[in-house]
Amino acid sequence: MNKIILIGNLTRDPEITTTNSGVSVCRFSLAVPRGFANNDSNGPQADFFNIVVWRGLADNCHKFLKKGSKCCVMGRIQNVTYEAQDGTKRYTTEITASDVEFLSTRNGDVAGDGVPTGGNGTSDLEPVDDGDEGLPF
Repeated sequence: MNKIILIGNLTRDPEITTTNSGVSVCRFSLAVPRGFANNDSNGPQADFFNIVVWRGLADNCHKFLKKGSKCCVMGRIQNVTYEAQDGTKRYTTEITASDVEFLSTRNGDVAGDGVPTGGNGTSDLEPVDDGDEGLPF
């Protein structure tokens, strides 16, 4: 089984490209804190993962994520081999995401009730008056 779940923050803005066949591909790097300090450093350590997202999810990641955004990535680990410009063979490991949960909005706003807000700080959801006069409590 090849399955991974990561929660972290983007280290740079997502970059989107399109394949020759018109499929969207979004790439970004995710910093995942280890949660403990190493003896050689003063603060917590982090691991950095290259994330690749395809198709409609790639478009959404490019639209709603930015440097510093917190997200949860679920997918699989993939080893990639390619030939560099100098002709040498290179290897890299990346995470191919099957699902990405946005844990903060593009503007970093979250309303007090946990509802993400737009750039103006107001929620897109309006309260509804249900007329609760008939309720026994």
